[in-house]
Amino acid sequence: MTGSQDLRGFQALEEEVRRTVGARLFTVLAWIPGRNALRRVHSSHPEAYPVGGEKTVEVARGWLARCVEAGQPYLGPDRAAVREIFADHELIEGLGCGSVVNVPVIDGGRVLGVLNILDAEGRYDEESLAAAVSLAPLAVPALRAATTTATAAAAPGAARTDGGAA
Repeated sequence: MTGSQDLRGFQALEEEVRRTVGARLFTVLAWIPGRNALRRVHSSHPEAYPVGGEKTVEVARGWLARCVEAGQPYLGPDRAAVREIFADHELIEGLGCGSVVNVPVIDGGRVLGVLNILDAEGRYDEESLAAAVSLAPLAVPALRAATTTATAAAAPGAARTDGGAA
């Protein structure tokens, strides 16, 4: 899969997420297990959340254990939940977001990354979470390729970080 095919895959997924779940902000993070890091490989708001941004300690430990280590989705229905998880909650709120759905993308029992879907406070519920979970398999091909690229880019000396978690 070429880089442009990956981009189209994430773009098509973003459009489906917007149609099915709804989203003001949508990002895809690739999991880099050797570094315990998440690297952004797609962003609906590249000016605020650029592709290539890497998350390590900025992500709450409980969230990381749930979504990445246990492969379980997360529903944060309000601003308090967003503030608890994301160090960059002020930027998130500035984009009009106050609720979040995070869905691990799993391939053969291995977490490849996470879909981050954010919208206005109170926008998401268990039904939204179920809809988002049903879409996660659509991300596998593009995220599989992006994970390989992200892992290579995150080699020592190539890592880049930013303050946001989305």
